Order: sequence, then structure tokens, then C-alpha cells
Amino acid sequence: MLEQHPRVAAAAVVGVPDERLGERVGAFVVAAGPEPTLAELTAFLEERFRLAKQKLPEVLCVLPELPMTATGKVSKQELRAQVRQAQKVTH
Repeated sequence: MLEQHPRVAAAAVVGVPDERLGERVGAFVVAAGPEPTLAELTAFLEERFRLAKQKLPEVLCVLPELPMTATGKVSKQELRAQVRQAQKVTH
């Protein structure tokens, strides 16, 4: 759904650890042109797909490219590792 946004070239969604809720929805995107904001993407998903609030991303990370596995799939394990590393740096 995120890849249908005009400023998103590629996207992946993973669970992002959260102390209070356990997990939040995290979106990783590769921008096509100017970087989209979290507010723009959530508004797009609400309007176009009528997603429920709990399914909307709460964290956005714009990357130059998504990490891929040897078989050509997005490596969600690596995305989760990047989130954990970033959380260690900010805490």
C-alpha cells in the first residue's frame, strides 16, 4: 500500500519494539523524489485504503535502499536490527 504513494519507490513494514505497547508499526521506505513525511504517509493510507489507526505506521525511516536477502526479498530481520541499534544510540 505504501508503494502506491507517489513519493515512495519501495517500502517494508516491520514491528518496532515499544516499552509500553510491546510493538509499534514501523515503515521503512526508499523515497522517489522528496522524502515523504510520516504524516503524509498516514494520511494517504487513511484516505485511500481506510486503514484502522492501529495499522498505521507510527515510525518512519527513509533509507537509500532496502536491505535484501540472497533470494531478493526484503530482509526484515536486518530492518529490525537497524531499529534496535538506533534505539540503543538514542537511549
